[in-house]
Amino acid sequence: MDLNTSTLMLIFFIGLFLISFWKIYAFLPNEQLPDDDNTPQAKEEITKVILKVIQKNRPDISLNELFEKVKRDEDFDEKHFWRFNPNKLHHLLEYYYAKNPDTQSIEEVHKKLNS
Repeated sequence: MDLNTSTLMLIFFIGLFLISFWKIYAFLPNEQLPDDDNTPQAKEEITKVILKVIQKNRPDISLNELFEKVKRDEDFDEKHFWRFNPNKLHHLLEYYYAKNPDTQSIEEVHKKLNS
């Protein structure tokens, strides 16, 4: 069996390609991390805490005050939501506004929850 140079190169290329593919696959996350806060369940859990804090406070609360009060709430799991920041709060509120078109601000959410 006579193998020319191009055949050997093709065999080595395919072999190294398969090894490279396996190495990339080995580093991709295969299971959900215990502190993953981007799942629908985690978003729902943190949204409940946010809504509870909005309901308990005055309607003209600022985003930064809301953030601090959410972080201090007894239902806030600091180990699970360790990545929680004002930007994440803003995105969660925007997501809530999109799901509830009759609310577009914290004041409207407060009015809706207390009515």
